[in-house]
Amino acid sequence: MTRYRSTTAAGVIAVFVLVLVFGSPPFVNWARDNADGTGALDLFLSVLAWPSWDFAADLPARDVIALVMRAVLVVILTAAFLAALAWPRTGNAGAQLLTGWAAVVFAGAAAGLFMGMVQSDASAPAVFRLISSGATYGIFAGWVVGIATLRAPSRR
Repeated sequence: MTRYRSTTAAGVIAVFVLVLVFGSPPFVNWARDNADGTGALDLFLSVLAWPSWDFAADLPARDVIALVMRAVLVVILTAAFLAALAWPRTGNAGAQLLTGWAAVVFAGAAAGLFMGMVQSDASAPAVFRLISSGATYGIFAGWVVGIATLRAPSRR
């Protein structure tokens, strides 16, 4: 049981750092200005900025709350999915890596769904785009969490 708690903690710390650093307003502004979309690195940098959070955005209050909640939910839901998916781990490194990765994919998609339902223009196509971008974030950034859970200390 302690092993599962330490892997969940490692995954939460990794996703928290990802959201804190790459979702910060300075990085998001830098990525928007410098990642012009012509290469793989540009796409990667743009996707890393997806769970952006900004308390001073010039948006309606409802949209600012949705932005901040998206970032918070990526962290909380990653923790929930890591804890829920921890039971089948057998010590197989590949399974551990994929479990950590999948937790971020699921958390990103669920946070996108939540944001789509809260923000002011909650049309079905907009919600589906947010779910898709959340899952894409998980695909591109989830490997970091997968590696972090793989390297979590084993205490038995």
